[in-house]
Amino acid sequence: MFSFSELGTIVSSSGLRFLAYVFLRWIPGHQAPPLIFLSLISYLAFLTLNWRSDDQPIQFRDQDGKVKAIRSKDAEARAKIKRRLEVDGRLHSQMFRCLLLGLPSHVSILLTSVTVGINILLCLFVVDLIHRPRLFYKSSGLSFARVGYVSDSTANILIREPSPLQPTVHLWYRTASEGIESQDAWKSVGKIEFLSNDTDYTSAVTISDLVPATRYEYTFSNDHTGSFVTAPPQGTGKLTFFASSCIKANFPYNPFSHPLSITGFRHVANLIPSLHPSFMLFLGDFIYIDVPKRFGFDVEDYRQQYRQVYASKEFPAVSQSLPWIHVIDDHDIANDWDNGLADPYPAAIDPWNHYHKSVNPPTVGNSTSYFTFTHGPASFFLLDTRRYRTPNYSFPPNSPLKSMLGPTQLSSLLSFLSDRDPPGVRWKFVISSVPFTRNWRINSADTWAGFLHERNIILAAMWDASARGVGVVIISGDRHEFGAQTFPPPNDGEWPSSATVHEFSCSPLNQFYLPTRSYWEAPGENEPSLKYVPDGNSKFGAIEIESVDYGEQGVLRYRLYVDGLESWQYVLTTPPAHRD
Repeated sequence: MFSFSELGTIVSSSGLRFLAYVFLRWIPGHQAPPLIFLSLISYLAFLTLNWRSDDQPIQFRDQDGKVKAIRSKDAEARAKIKRRLEVDGRLHSQMFRCLLLGLPSHVSILLTSVTVGINILLCLFVVDLIHRPRLFYKSSGLSFARVGYVSDSTANILIREPSPLQPTVHLWYRTASEGIESQDAWKSVGKIEFLSNDTDYTSAVTISDLVPATRYEYTFSNDHTGSFVTAPPQGTGKLTFFASSCIKANFPYNPFSHPLSITGFRHVANLIPSLHPSFMLFLGDFIYIDVPKRFGFDVEDYRQQYRQVYASKEFPAVSQSLPWIHVIDDHDIANDWDNGLADPYPAAIDPWNHYHKSVNPPTVGNSTSYFTFTHGPASFFLLDTRRYRTPNYSFPPNSPLKSMLGPTQLSSLLSFLSDRDPPGVRWKFVISSVPFTRNWRINSADTWAGFLHERNIILAAMWDASARGVGVVIISGDRHEFGAQTFPPPNDGEWPSSATVHEFSCSPLNQFYLPTRSYWEAPGENEPSLKYVPDGNSKFGAIEIESVDYGEQGVLRYRLYVDGLESWQYVLTTPPAHRD
Protein backbone atom coordinates (compact mmCIF):
# COMPACT_ATOMS: atom_id res chain seq x y z
CA MET A 1 0.00 0.00 0.00
CA PHE A 2 1.09 3.54 -0.65
CA SER A 3 1.33 6.09 2.14
CA PHE A 4 -0.47 9.43 1.98
CA SER A 5 2.65 11.27 0.86
CA GLU A 6 3.31 8.63 -1.79
CA LEU A 7 -0.23 8.89 -3.12
CA GLY A 8 0.06 12.68 -3.24
CA THR A 9 3.35 12.37 -5.11
CA ILE A 10 1.87 9.91 -7.64
CA VAL A 11 -1.31 11.91 -8.27
CA SER A 12 0.43 15.28 -8.66
CA SER A 13 3.18 13.86 -10.87
CA SER A 14 0.80 11.91 -13.08
CA GLY A 15 -1.57 14.87 -13.35
CA LEU A 16 1.26 17.20 -14.29
CA ARG A 17 2.54 14.87 -17.03
CA PHE A 18 -0.90 14.23 -18.46
CA LEU A 19 -1.88 17.90 -18.54
CA ALA A 20 1.48 18.91 -20.02
CA TYR A 21 1.12 16.32 -22.78
CA VAL A 22 -2.39 17.52 -23.59
CA PHE A 23 -1.29 21.16 -23.59
CA LEU A 24 1.86 20.66 -25.66
CA ARG A 25 0.58 18.08 -28.14
CA TRP A 26 -3.24 18.14 -28.20
CA ILE A 27 -4.92 21.39 -27.14
CA PRO A 28 -2.97 24.47 -25.94
CA GLY A 29 -5.91 25.81 -23.93
CA HIS A 30 -5.36 28.65 -21.48
CA GLN A 31 -6.94 26.62 -18.67
CA ALA A 32 -4.10 24.08 -18.54
CA PRO A 33 -0.97 26.09 -17.49
CA PRO A 34 -2.26 27.12 -14.03
CA LEU A 35 -3.16 23.50 -13.29
CA ILE A 36 0.23 22.31 -14.55
CA PHE A 37 2.15 24.76 -12.36
CA LEU A 38 -0.07 23.96 -9.36
CA SER A 39 0.64 20.27 -9.94
CA LEU A 40 4.38 20.95 -9.91
CA ILE A 41 4.16 22.83 -6.60
CA SER A 42 2.08 20.01 -5.10
CA TYR A 43 4.49 17.42 -6.45
CA LEU A 44 7.53 19.07 -4.93
CA ALA A 45 5.73 19.45 -1.61
CA PHE A 46 4.69 15.79 -1.48
CA LEU A 47 8.12 14.75 -2.69
CA THR A 48 9.70 16.58 0.23
CA LEU A 49 7.38 14.80 2.65
CA ASN A 50 8.05 11.47 1.02
CA TRP A 51 11.80 11.84 0.65
CA ARG A 52 13.44 10.60 3.86
CA SER A 53 16.67 9.28 2.53
CA ASP A 54 18.42 9.02 5.87
CA ASP A 55 15.89 6.88 7.73
CA GLN A 56 13.66 5.28 5.09
CA PRO A 57 13.60 1.51 5.80
CA ILE A 58 14.20 -0.80 2.83
CA GLN A 59 12.83 -4.34 3.29
CA PHE A 60 14.21 -7.52 1.70
CA ARG A 61 14.73 -11.20 2.59
CA ASP A 62 18.10 -12.41 3.80
CA GLN A 63 19.69 -15.75 2.85
CA ASP A 64 17.58 -17.56 5.48
CA GLY A 65 14.35 -16.13 4.03
CA LYS A 66 13.74 -13.78 6.92
CA VAL A 67 12.44 -10.27 6.21
CA LYS A 68 14.85 -7.56 7.30
CA ALA A 69 14.74 -3.79 7.12
CA ILE A 70 17.81 -1.63 6.74
CA ARG A 71 17.94 2.12 7.01
CA SER A 72 20.40 3.66 4.57
CA LYS A 73 22.77 5.98 6.35
CA ASP A 74 25.59 6.37 3.86
CA ALA A 75 26.68 5.50 0.32
CA GLU A 76 28.14 2.14 1.40
CA ALA A 77 24.81 1.09 2.93
CA ARG A 78 22.94 2.21 -0.19
CA ALA A 79 25.21 0.15 -2.41
CA LYS A 80 24.65 -2.90 -0.20
CA ILE A 81 20.87 -2.39 -0.36
CA LYS A 82 20.97 -1.92 -4.11
CA ARG A 83 22.86 -5.22 -4.57
CA ARG A 84 20.33 -6.95 -2.33
CA LEU A 85 17.45 -5.53 -4.38
CA GLU A 86 19.11 -6.73 -7.57
CA VAL A 87 19.25 -10.25 -6.10
CA ASP A 88 15.58 -10.01 -5.13
CA GLY A 89 14.66 -8.71 -8.60
CA ARG A 90 13.12 -5.60 -7.10
CA LEU A 91 15.45 -2.98 -8.62
CA HIS A 92 13.34 -2.75 -11.77
CA SER A 93 10.30 -2.21 -9.58
CA GLN A 94 12.10 0.67 -7.90
CA MET A 95 12.92 2.15 -11.30
CA PHE A 96 9.27 1.82 -12.36
CA ARG A 97 8.04 3.51 -9.19
CA CYS A 98 10.50 6.32 -9.63
CA LEU A 99 10.45 7.10 -13.35
CA LEU A 100 6.82 6.36 -14.13
CA LEU A 101 5.03 7.30 -10.92
CA GLY A 102 7.34 10.13 -9.88
CA LEU A 103 8.22 8.60 -6.50
CA PRO A 104 11.74 9.14 -5.15
CA SER A 105 14.20 6.29 -5.19
CA HIS A 106 15.91 5.59 -1.88
CA VAL A 107 18.72 3.68 -3.53
CA SER A 108 19.52 6.00 -6.46
CA ILE A 109 19.79 9.74 -6.30
CA LEU A 110 20.23 9.68 -10.09
CA LEU A 111 16.79 8.09 -10.64
CA THR A 112 15.19 10.61 -8.31
CA SER A 113 16.91 13.49 -10.10
CA VAL A 114 15.74 12.19 -13.46
CA THR A 115 12.07 11.86 -12.47
CA VAL A 116 12.06 15.30 -10.81
CA GLY A 117 13.85 16.72 -13.82
CA ILE A 118 11.21 15.33 -16.18
CA ASN A 119 8.45 17.17 -14.35
CA ILE A 120 10.38 20.42 -14.14
CA LEU A 121 11.34 20.16 -17.82
CA LEU A 122 7.71 19.69 -18.87
CA CYS A 123 6.81 22.87 -17.00
CA LEU A 124 9.66 24.69 -18.71
CA PHE A 125 8.33 23.48 -22.08
CA VAL A 126 4.94 24.99 -21.17
CA VAL A 127 6.61 28.28 -20.24
CA ASP A 128 8.59 28.16 -23.49
CA LEU A 129 5.51 27.67 -25.67
CA ILE A 130 3.64 30.50 -23.95
CA HIS A 131 6.31 33.14 -23.39
CA ARG A 132 9.30 32.71 -25.72
CA PRO A 133 7.62 34.13 -28.87
CA ARG A 134 6.40 37.22 -27.05
CA LEU A 135 9.62 37.88 -25.16
CA PHE A 136 12.20 37.16 -27.84
CA TYR A 137 10.42 37.29 -31.22
CA LYS A 138 8.36 40.48 -31.28
CA SER A 139 9.29 40.77 -34.99
CA SER A 140 9.18 44.57 -34.86
CA GLY A 141 11.91 44.76 -37.48
CA LEU A 142 10.16 42.39 -39.88
CA SER A 143 10.41 43.38 -43.53
CA PHE A 144 8.47 41.40 -46.14
CA ALA A 145 6.23 41.58 -49.20
CA ARG A 146 3.36 39.37 -50.31
CA VAL A 147 0.77 39.22 -53.07
CA GLY A 148 -2.90 39.68 -52.29
CA TYR A 149 -5.84 39.64 -54.70
CA VAL A 150 -4.94 39.34 -58.39
CA SER A 151 -7.60 40.02 -61.04
CA ASP A 152 -7.31 39.75 -64.81
CA SER A 153 -5.84 43.27 -64.98
CA THR A 154 -4.56 44.22 -61.49
CA ALA A 155 -2.46 42.84 -58.65
CA ASN A 156 -2.45 43.99 -55.01
CA ILE A 157 0.86 43.72 -53.17
CA LEU A 158 1.55 44.36 -49.47
CA ILE A 159 4.91 45.69 -48.34
CA ARG A 160 6.21 46.13 -44.79
CA GLU A 161 9.41 48.07 -44.22
CA PRO A 162 10.14 49.55 -40.77
CA SER A 163 13.82 50.33 -41.35
CA PRO A 164 14.74 54.05 -41.15
CA LEU A 165 17.42 53.26 -43.73
CA GLN A 166 14.60 52.66 -46.25
CA PRO A 167 12.50 55.86 -46.01
CA THR A 168 11.35 55.37 -49.61
CA VAL A 169 10.62 52.05 -51.31
CA HIS A 170 10.32 51.67 -55.08
CA LEU A 171 8.42 48.93 -56.92
CA TRP A 172 9.03 47.59 -60.43
CA TYR A 173 7.42 44.78 -62.40
CA ARG A 174 7.70 43.00 -65.75
CA THR A 175 6.32 40.00 -67.60
CA ALA A 176 8.02 36.71 -66.84
CA SER A 177 8.18 33.12 -68.04
CA GLU A 178 8.28 30.26 -65.57
CA GLY A 179 11.82 28.92 -65.31
CA ILE A 180 13.21 31.41 -67.84
CA GLU A 181 14.71 34.77 -67.02
CA SER A 182 12.70 37.53 -68.61
CA GLN A 183 14.34 39.90 -71.07
CA ASP A 184 11.56 42.50 -70.78
CA ALA A 185 12.34 45.88 -69.31
CA TRP A 186 11.25 46.65 -65.76
CA LYS A 187 8.35 49.09 -65.40
CA SER A 188 8.11 51.39 -62.42
CA VAL A 189 4.93 51.42 -60.36
CA GLY A 190 6.13 54.34 -58.29
CA LYS A 191 7.52 54.92 -54.85
CA ILE A 192 6.14 54.38 -51.38
CA GLU A 193 6.98 57.07 -48.86
CA PHE A 194 6.35 57.79 -45.23
CA LEU A 195 5.72 54.28 -43.95
CA SER A 196 4.89 54.82 -40.30
CA ASN A 197 3.62 53.15 -37.18
CA ASP A 198 0.11 54.32 -38.09
CA THR A 199 -0.13 51.27 -40.38
CA ASP A 200 2.53 49.19 -38.60
CA TYR A 201 4.89 50.22 -41.44
CA THR A 202 2.77 48.53 -44.10
CA SER A 203 1.43 49.80 -47.41
CA ALA A 204 -0.71 48.29 -50.14
CA VAL A 205 0.26 48.86 -53.77
CA THR A 206 -1.85 48.05 -56.83
CA ILE A 207 -0.26 47.25 -60.17
CA SER A 208 -2.73 48.08 -62.95
CA ASP A 209 -3.16 47.66 -66.72
CA LEU A 210 -2.01 44.04 -66.74
CA VAL A 211 -2.75 41.40 -69.38
CA PRO A 212 -5.03 38.47 -68.43
CA ALA A 213 -3.54 35.01 -67.90
CA THR A 214 0.01 36.35 -67.86
CA ARG A 215 2.89 35.72 -65.46
CA TYR A 216 4.60 38.75 -63.94
CA GLU A 217 7.45 39.23 -61.54
CA TYR A 218 8.00 42.16 -59.22
CA THR A 219 10.85 43.56 -57.17
CA PHE A 220 11.09 46.20 -54.47
CA SER A 221 14.10 48.38 -53.84
CA ASN A 222 14.53 46.69 -50.45
CA ASP A 223 15.20 43.37 -52.27
CA HIS A 224 11.80 41.70 -51.81
CA THR A 225 10.78 39.85 -54.95
CA GLY A 226 7.96 37.61 -56.10
CA SER A 227 5.69 36.65 -58.96
CA PHE A 228 2.03 36.21 -59.78
CA VAL A 229 -0.22 35.14 -62.65
CA THR A 230 -3.17 37.30 -63.60
CA ALA A 231 -6.60 35.70 -63.81
CA PRO A 232 -7.95 34.60 -67.19
CA PRO A 233 -10.84 36.54 -68.73
CA GLN A 234 -14.09 35.94 -66.86
CA GLY A 235 -15.78 32.71 -67.89
CA THR A 236 -12.65 31.14 -69.40
CA GLY A 237 -9.79 28.90 -68.33
CA LYS A 238 -9.38 26.54 -65.41
CA LEU A 239 -8.91 27.37 -61.75
CA THR A 240 -7.16 25.75 -58.80
CA PHE A 241 -7.12 27.29 -55.33
CA PHE A 242 -6.36 26.20 -51.77
CA ALA A 243 -8.56 26.72 -48.71
CA SER A 244 -8.01 26.32 -44.98
CA SER A 245 -8.00 28.24 -41.70
CA CYS A 246 -6.47 28.35 -38.21
CA ILE A 247 -2.76 28.86 -37.52
CA LYS A 248 -0.76 28.43 -34.31
CA ALA A 249 3.02 28.40 -34.67
CA ASN A 250 5.11 25.51 -33.33
CA PHE A 251 2.16 23.30 -32.62
CA PRO A 252 2.23 20.46 -31.79
CA TYR A 253 5.04 21.77 -29.65
CA ASN A 254 8.58 20.76 -30.51
CA PRO A 255 11.33 22.16 -28.26
CA PHE A 256 13.82 21.84 -31.11
CA SER A 257 11.71 23.84 -33.59
CA HIS A 258 11.80 27.59 -34.04
CA PRO A 259 8.99 29.11 -31.93
CA LEU A 260 7.52 30.77 -35.04
CA SER A 261 7.77 27.68 -37.24
CA ILE A 262 4.56 26.71 -39.08
CA THR A 263 4.68 23.19 -40.51
CA GLY A 264 1.42 23.68 -42.42
CA PHE A 265 3.11 26.30 -44.59
CA ARG A 266 5.68 23.69 -45.56
CA HIS A 267 2.96 21.26 -46.66
CA VAL A 268 1.35 23.97 -48.79
CA ALA A 269 4.68 24.98 -50.33
CA ASN A 270 5.42 21.39 -51.35
CA LEU A 271 2.27 21.27 -53.51
CA ILE A 272 2.51 24.67 -55.19
CA PRO A 273 4.83 23.48 -58.01
CA SER A 274 2.59 20.55 -59.00
CA LEU A 275 -0.91 21.98 -58.48
CA HIS A 276 -0.27 25.61 -59.55
CA PRO A 277 -2.90 27.22 -57.30
CA SER A 278 -4.12 30.67 -58.26
CA PHE A 279 -4.61 31.73 -54.65
CA MET A 280 -5.08 30.63 -51.05
CA LEU A 281 -8.45 31.35 -49.48
CA PHE A 282 -7.71 31.69 -45.78
CA LEU A 283 -10.89 31.36 -43.77
CA GLY A 284 -9.96 33.13 -40.55
CA ASP A 285 -8.07 32.59 -37.29
CA PHE A 286 -4.82 33.76 -38.88
CA ILE A 287 -3.80 34.53 -35.31
CA TYR A 288 -4.86 33.08 -31.95
CA ILE A 289 -4.85 36.12 -29.72
CA ASP A 290 -6.18 34.13 -26.74
CA VAL A 291 -4.36 30.81 -27.22
CA PRO A 292 -2.49 29.70 -25.20
CA LYS A 293 -2.66 32.99 -23.29
CA ARG A 294 -3.95 36.48 -23.97
CA PHE A 295 -1.36 39.08 -23.01
CA GLY A 296 -3.37 42.21 -23.69
CA PHE A 297 -6.16 43.97 -25.55
CA ASP A 298 -4.42 46.86 -27.29
CA VAL A 299 -3.47 47.32 -30.93
CA GLU A 300 0.15 46.32 -30.47
CA ASP A 301 -0.83 42.99 -28.92
CA TYR A 302 -2.73 42.13 -32.09
CA ARG A 303 -0.14 43.59 -34.48
CA GLN A 304 2.63 41.55 -32.90
CA GLN A 305 0.78 38.30 -33.54
CA TYR A 306 0.32 39.16 -37.22
CA ARG A 307 4.01 39.97 -37.54
CA GLN A 308 4.96 36.70 -35.90
CA VAL A 309 2.99 34.64 -38.44
CA TYR A 310 4.53 36.57 -41.32
CA ALA A 311 7.95 36.17 -39.71
CA SER A 312 7.72 32.38 -39.92
CA LYS A 313 10.70 31.01 -41.81
CA GLU A 314 8.28 28.95 -43.94
CA PHE A 315 6.14 31.90 -45.03
CA PRO A 316 8.24 33.11 -48.00
CA ALA A 317 7.78 29.73 -49.70
CA VAL A 318 3.97 30.14 -49.65
CA SER A 319 3.84 33.85 -50.50
CA GLN A 320 6.39 34.55 -53.22
CA SER A 321 4.14 33.13 -55.94
CA LEU A 322 0.85 32.40 -54.15
CA PRO A 323 -1.66 35.21 -53.52
CA TRP A 324 -3.50 35.06 -50.19
CA ILE A 325 -7.11 36.22 -49.72
CA HIS A 326 -8.56 36.46 -46.21
CA VAL A 327 -11.76 36.49 -44.17
CA ILE A 328 -11.89 37.20 -40.44
CA ASP A 329 -12.98 34.86 -37.64
CA ASP A 330 -13.28 34.81 -33.87
CA HIS A 331 -9.71 34.18 -32.69
CA ASP A 332 -8.61 37.14 -34.79
CA ILE A 333 -10.71 39.11 -32.26
CA ALA A 334 -11.72 36.94 -29.27
CA ASN A 335 -13.07 33.42 -28.87
CA ASP A 336 -16.63 33.01 -30.24
CA TRP A 337 -16.84 36.74 -30.92
CA ASP A 338 -20.45 37.96 -31.15
CA ASN A 339 -20.29 41.46 -29.69
CA GLY A 340 -20.11 43.61 -32.82
CA LEU A 341 -17.91 46.72 -32.63
CA ALA A 342 -17.34 46.58 -28.87
CA ASP A 343 -13.84 46.32 -27.45
CA PRO A 344 -11.51 44.68 -28.33
CA TYR A 345 -12.86 44.72 -31.91
CA PRO A 346 -11.34 48.15 -32.78
CA ALA A 347 -7.89 46.97 -31.70
CA ALA A 348 -8.29 43.62 -33.46
CA ILE A 349 -9.49 45.05 -36.78
CA ASP A 350 -6.56 47.49 -37.04
CA PRO A 351 -3.90 44.96 -38.12
CA TRP A 352 -6.47 42.90 -40.02
CA ASN A 353 -7.21 45.97 -42.15
CA HIS A 354 -3.55 46.80 -42.70
CA TYR A 355 -2.26 43.29 -43.34
CA HIS A 356 -5.29 41.65 -45.02
CA LYS A 357 -8.14 43.89 -46.12
CA SER A 358 -5.79 46.33 -47.81
CA VAL A 359 -4.85 43.75 -50.46
CA ASN A 360 -8.07 41.73 -50.50
CA PRO A 361 -10.62 41.72 -53.36
CA PRO A 362 -13.02 44.68 -53.64
CA THR A 363 -15.55 45.07 -50.85
CA VAL A 364 -19.25 44.78 -51.65
CA GLY A 365 -20.84 48.21 -52.05
CA ASN A 366 -20.05 50.42 -49.07
CA SER A 367 -19.15 47.50 -46.82
CA THR A 368 -15.86 47.28 -45.02
CA SER A 369 -15.40 43.59 -44.38
CA TYR A 370 -17.08 41.32 -46.95
CA PHE A 371 -15.88 40.88 -50.50
CA THR A 372 -16.74 39.51 -53.92
CA PHE A 373 -14.77 38.69 -57.06
CA THR A 374 -14.80 36.51 -60.16
CA HIS A 375 -11.87 34.42 -61.30
CA GLY A 376 -12.17 32.57 -64.61
CA PRO A 377 -15.01 30.02 -64.32
CA ALA A 378 -16.08 30.90 -60.76
CA SER A 379 -17.45 33.77 -58.70
CA PHE A 380 -16.91 34.20 -54.95
CA PHE A 381 -18.65 35.90 -52.03
CA LEU A 382 -16.53 36.19 -48.87
CA LEU A 383 -18.71 36.59 -45.78
CA ASP A 384 -18.00 38.47 -42.57
CA THR A 385 -19.60 36.19 -39.98
CA ARG A 386 -18.43 38.18 -36.91
CA ARG A 387 -19.01 41.91 -37.13
CA TYR A 388 -22.76 41.92 -37.80
CA ARG A 389 -24.03 38.88 -35.90
CA THR A 390 -26.47 39.06 -33.03
CA PRO A 391 -25.17 37.33 -29.86
CA ASN A 392 -25.06 33.56 -30.17
CA TYR A 393 -27.47 32.92 -27.30
CA SER A 394 -29.71 35.98 -27.64
CA PHE A 395 -32.59 34.13 -29.36
CA PRO A 396 -33.44 30.55 -30.37
CA PRO A 397 -31.71 29.36 -33.59
CA ASN A 398 -34.97 29.54 -35.58
CA SER A 399 -35.81 33.07 -34.49
CA PRO A 400 -36.17 35.64 -37.30
CA LEU A 401 -34.64 38.16 -34.88
CA LYS A 402 -31.31 36.35 -35.02
CA SER A 403 -28.81 37.11 -37.78
CA MET A 404 -25.20 36.25 -38.49
CA LEU A 405 -24.82 38.61 -41.45
CA GLY A 406 -27.03 41.59 -40.71
CA PRO A 407 -29.66 42.81 -43.19
CA THR A 408 -27.32 44.60 -45.61
CA GLN A 409 -24.83 41.77 -45.98
CA LEU A 410 -27.64 39.21 -46.28
CA SER A 411 -29.22 41.27 -49.06
CA SER A 412 -25.88 41.48 -50.86
CA LEU A 413 -25.39 37.71 -50.58
CA LEU A 414 -28.88 36.99 -51.93
CA SER A 415 -28.19 39.33 -54.84
CA PHE A 416 -24.92 37.53 -55.54
CA LEU A 417 -26.75 34.19 -55.65
CA SER A 418 -29.53 35.48 -57.90
CA ASP A 419 -27.36 37.50 -60.29
CA ARG A 420 -26.56 36.02 -63.69
CA ASP A 421 -22.81 35.65 -64.08
CA PRO A 422 -20.99 36.17 -67.40
CA PRO A 423 -21.10 33.22 -69.84
CA GLY A 424 -18.71 30.47 -68.81
CA VAL A 425 -18.90 31.25 -65.07
CA ARG A 426 -20.47 28.00 -63.91
CA TRP A 427 -19.73 28.03 -60.17
CA LYS A 428 -20.68 30.22 -57.22
CA PHE A 429 -18.65 29.87 -54.02
CA VAL A 430 -19.90 31.18 -50.67
CA ILE A 431 -16.97 31.54 -48.29
CA SER A 432 -17.88 31.29 -44.60
CA SER A 433 -15.45 31.26 -41.68
CA VAL A 434 -17.79 28.93 -39.76
CA PRO A 435 -19.52 25.73 -40.96
CA PHE A 436 -22.92 25.90 -42.64
CA THR A 437 -23.85 22.38 -41.55
CA ARG A 438 -25.47 21.36 -38.27
CA ASN A 439 -23.43 18.16 -38.13
CA TRP A 440 -20.85 19.63 -35.73
CA ARG A 441 -22.47 19.27 -32.34
CA ILE A 442 -19.99 20.91 -29.95
CA ASN A 443 -20.47 24.67 -29.55
CA SER A 444 -22.84 24.61 -32.52
CA ALA A 445 -24.39 27.94 -31.46
CA ASP A 446 -21.29 29.66 -32.86
CA THR A 447 -21.87 28.11 -36.31
CA TRP A 448 -24.76 28.44 -38.76
CA ALA A 449 -26.57 25.83 -36.65
CA GLY A 450 -27.32 28.71 -34.28
CA PHE A 451 -28.81 30.88 -37.04
CA LEU A 452 -31.21 28.51 -38.78
CA HIS A 453 -33.85 31.05 -39.86
CA GLU A 454 -31.29 33.08 -41.82
CA ARG A 455 -29.62 29.91 -43.05
CA ASN A 456 -32.91 28.65 -44.52
CA ILE A 457 -33.30 31.91 -46.47
CA ILE A 458 -29.80 31.50 -47.89
CA LEU A 459 -30.33 27.82 -48.72
CA ALA A 460 -33.47 28.66 -50.70
CA ALA A 461 -31.49 31.19 -52.74
CA MET A 462 -28.75 28.61 -53.28
CA TRP A 463 -31.24 26.03 -54.52
CA ASP A 464 -32.69 28.66 -56.88
CA ALA A 465 -29.22 29.28 -58.32
CA SER A 466 -28.55 25.54 -58.64
CA ALA A 467 -31.86 25.05 -60.46
CA ARG A 468 -30.54 27.47 -63.10
CA GLY A 469 -27.59 25.15 -63.74
CA VAL A 470 -25.04 26.87 -61.49
CA GLY A 471 -22.93 24.79 -59.11
CA VAL A 472 -23.18 26.30 -55.60
CA VAL A 473 -20.44 25.32 -53.15
CA ILE A 474 -19.83 26.47 -49.58
CA ILE A 475 -16.22 26.61 -48.35
CA SER A 476 -15.78 26.92 -44.59
CA GLY A 477 -13.34 26.26 -41.75
CA ASP A 478 -13.10 26.79 -37.97
CA ARG A 479 -13.69 23.28 -36.57
CA HIS A 480 -10.12 21.90 -36.76
CA GLU A 481 -11.60 18.93 -38.60
CA PHE A 482 -12.71 18.14 -42.12
CA GLY A 483 -16.31 17.54 -43.05
CA ALA A 484 -17.95 17.34 -46.48
CA GLN A 485 -21.73 17.30 -46.62
CA THR A 486 -24.65 18.05 -48.89
CA PHE A 487 -27.85 20.05 -48.53
CA PRO A 488 -30.53 18.42 -50.71
CA PRO A 489 -33.64 20.50 -51.37
CA PRO A 490 -36.87 19.38 -49.68
CA ASN A 491 -39.02 16.84 -51.46
CA ASP A 492 -41.86 19.24 -52.17
CA GLY A 493 -41.18 19.65 -55.87
CA GLU A 494 -40.14 23.32 -55.75
CA TRP A 495 -36.54 22.43 -56.59
CA PRO A 496 -35.14 19.39 -58.42
CA SER A 497 -32.92 17.01 -56.48
CA SER A 498 -30.03 18.05 -58.73
CA ALA A 499 -30.09 21.47 -57.04
CA THR A 500 -28.23 19.97 -54.05
CA VAL A 501 -25.68 22.32 -52.47
CA HIS A 502 -22.28 21.01 -51.30
CA GLU A 503 -20.10 22.18 -48.42
CA PHE A 504 -16.43 21.45 -47.81
CA SER A 505 -15.30 22.53 -44.35
CA CYS A 506 -11.59 22.18 -43.72
CA SER A 507 -9.15 23.23 -41.00
CA PRO A 508 -6.69 23.65 -39.39
CA LEU A 509 -3.70 24.63 -41.47
CA ASN A 510 -1.51 24.34 -38.37
CA GLN A 511 -3.25 23.76 -35.04
CA PHE A 512 -4.64 21.09 -32.74
CA TYR A 513 -7.40 18.67 -33.62
CA LEU A 514 -9.95 17.37 -31.15
CA PRO A 515 -9.23 13.95 -29.61
CA THR A 516 -12.98 13.44 -29.22
CA ARG A 517 -15.44 13.19 -32.10
CA SER A 518 -17.80 16.14 -32.49
CA TYR A 519 -19.50 15.50 -35.86
CA TRP A 520 -22.45 13.27 -36.66
CA GLU A 521 -25.68 13.32 -38.61
CA ALA A 522 -28.97 13.64 -36.79
CA PRO A 523 -32.22 11.97 -37.95
CA GLY A 524 -34.53 14.29 -39.80
CA GLU A 525 -31.99 17.01 -40.55
CA ASN A 526 -31.20 15.72 -44.07
CA GLU A 527 -27.59 16.90 -44.27
CA PRO A 528 -25.87 13.73 -45.54
CA SER A 529 -22.16 13.46 -44.81
CA LEU A 530 -19.81 12.66 -47.67
CA LYS A 531 -16.63 12.42 -45.58
CA TYR A 532 -15.49 13.18 -42.05
CA VAL A 533 -11.78 13.38 -41.20
CA PRO A 534 -11.15 14.55 -37.64
CA ASP A 535 -7.45 13.72 -37.20
CA GLY A 536 -4.50 15.71 -38.46
CA ASN A 537 -2.74 18.88 -37.31
CA SER A 538 -2.55 20.26 -40.85
CA LYS A 539 -5.43 20.06 -43.32
CA PHE A 540 -6.25 22.04 -46.42
CA GLY A 541 -8.29 21.54 -49.53
CA ALA A 542 -7.26 21.96 -53.15
CA ILE A 543 -10.23 22.83 -55.35
CA GLU A 544 -9.74 22.30 -59.08
CA ILE A 545 -12.26 23.50 -61.67
CA GLU A 546 -11.66 22.10 -65.11
CA SER A 547 -11.94 24.11 -68.27
CA VAL A 548 -14.95 22.99 -70.32
CA ASP A 549 -16.48 24.06 -73.60
CA TYR A 550 -19.55 26.27 -73.62
CA GLY A 551 -22.70 24.27 -72.89
CA GLU A 552 -20.93 21.39 -71.16
CA GLN A 553 -21.32 20.66 -67.46
CA GLY A 554 -18.64 22.15 -65.27
CA VAL A 555 -16.44 19.73 -63.33
CA LEU A 556 -15.00 20.36 -59.86
CA ARG A 557 -12.54 18.12 -58.03
CA TYR A 558 -11.90 18.55 -54.30
CA ARG A 559 -8.69 17.08 -52.89
CA LEU A 560 -8.12 16.88 -49.14
CA TYR A 561 -4.55 16.99 -47.84
CA VAL A 562 -3.85 15.88 -44.28
CA ASP A 563 -0.36 16.46 -42.88
CA GLY A 564 0.92 16.93 -46.40
CA LEU A 565 -0.58 13.79 -47.95
CA GLU A 566 -3.67 13.46 -50.13
CA SER A 567 -6.26 11.50 -48.16
CA TRP A 568 -9.53 11.94 -50.07
CA GLN A 569 -10.96 13.39 -53.23
CA TYR A 570 -14.42 14.04 -54.58
CA VAL A 571 -15.74 15.08 -57.99
CA LEU A 572 -18.97 16.94 -58.66
CA THR A 573 -20.49 18.58 -61.70
CA THR A 574 -22.72 21.55 -62.27
CA PRO A 575 -26.40 20.60 -62.21
CA PRO A 576 -28.55 20.69 -65.35
CA ALA A 577 -30.55 23.88 -65.82
CA HIS A 578 -34.23 23.53 -64.91
CA ARG A 579 -35.04 27.25 -64.88
CA ASP A 580 -34.13 30.29 -66.89
